[in-house]
Amino acid sequence: MTTIENKKNYKEALRHRVFGVVRDIVGETGQPAFVIGGFVRDLLLGIPSQDIDIVVQGSGIDLARAVHERFRGSKLSVFKNFGTAQVKMGPAEVEFVGARKESYRSDSRKPIVEDGTIDDDQKRRDFTINALALSLNPDTYGDIVDPFGGIDDLQNGIIRTPLDPEVTFSDDPLRMLRGIRFATRLQFAIADETLEGMSRMAPRIEIISQERVTDELMKSMETAAAPSLTWKLLDKVGLLQYILPELSALKGVEKRGRFAHKDVFYHTMQVLDGVAAQSDDVWLRWAALFHDIGKPRTKRFEDGTGWTFRNHNYVGAKMLPKIFTRMKLPLGEPLKFVQKMVNLHMRPIVLSEDVVTDSAVRRVLFEAGDDVEKLMTLCECDITSRNEDKVQRYLRNFKIVRRKMKEIEEKDHVRNFQPPITGEEIMRTFGIPPSHPVGVIKDAIKEAILDGVIHNDYDEARQLMISEAAKLGLTPVGEQ
Repeated sequence: MTTIENKKNYKEALRHRVFGVVRDIVGETGQPAFVIGGFVRDLLLGIPSQDIDIVVQGSGIDLARAVHERFRGSKLSVFKNFGTAQVKMGPAEVEFVGARKESYRSDSRKPIVEDGTIDDDQKRRDFTINALALSLNPDTYGDIVDPFGGIDDLQNGIIRTPLDPEVTFSDDPLRMLRGIRFATRLQFAIADETLEGMSRMAPRIEIISQERVTDELMKSMETAAAPSLTWKLLDKVGLLQYILPELSALKGVEKRGRFAHKDVFYHTMQVLDGVAAQSDDVWLRWAALFHDIGKPRTKRFEDGTGWTFRNHNYVGAKMLPKIFTRMKLPLGEPLKFVQKMVNLHMRPIVLSEDVVTDSAVRRVLFEAGDDVEKLMTLCECDITSRNEDKVQRYLRNFKIVRRKMKEIEEKDHVRNFQPPITGEEIMRTFGIPPSHPVGVIKDAIKEAILDGVIHNDYDEARQLMISEAAKLGLTPVGEQ
């Protein structure tokens, strides 16, 4: 259960000057005003917040202008098309809006808006914990207005809609994702009837733009201590198949005789939470979510061996551009990073199973570059098993791999290295234009360094260049 201060008056909590100024203004105008929504919810939970929403029975823009005039140095932004305004004062951002009631068409989440009362405004809110309001009126200043039992739901850790959940989610299907995000962030349970409403309204998510859907998912991935809850709830209510069917395809266990593979979806959830416990890097978290995304396409059953997923890392990395494009995730460096992690995530695990050779470690260091520590974090979290002895054995071997990486990096400097012989020098030495032989010689030098045949040293690399060129019938210009 959540601990909140259960009293009727919160005057002491309304310490920001803007509240007293609003009280004075509405005392003069006679228009009721309330601070509402997330600020009130977080106030009761003891979570600091600088985002303040104030609703007034009348013009929110007029109230914002009056507040701006009384705060020297504040900045006013007016959004006439939406009937809202913002006053920024220091770190605090205060949004002003007129109380309203809404109705919706079946083919859109954009409401038909009419002027309304505070009661109307609370009814249109998505969840009871976000419908809480504190009075800013002189005679009731600081009194809480809670028509839907939001305080009880905060106390009990419950996400519940104030009205019929089917109506709430049909009107604005994005509210389903918001509810799941709040449940994940606050570690609250979603009420049974609200979950059932999500399940029935799941197909309505298709009217929501992909940008809005991805924005909600990103908030969970960025901030949640255990982001797997978001994806488990999406699956539970049937939203996952619409949002990320490739992840939904990981579910289930198939058995043949004594052979069965693990449920890759729930394994992925373990890996995601493991990474989240160690890193705030949101793209490493996305890499954890996608690391086994190629398994359904590579699953094979082999007699005597059982289930195999050969090259699932490579196939998964190839799938990501299409997924990122569809989900409106960034296609630049974030995509490249996630692809690198997915493609390489098996390499350190293979190292931990076999004899750790210098050559294999050099290649991981070279290919992972500056992201090698993040790769190792992902791979260590990827070791999941009910057999605790097996997990501990792998983790001990990972320590050996890490030690070997440190030794080789200090000795050979192969992380992000560039071979000491450039393509320009090869062309100049042998008097040849850009061509296939240049690439062959460069690759031979790179592979020799990674295999430990030569050191990452100019003189040794030049000698190898001469010998490799001779195999191709090339001699230095002065010797021709």
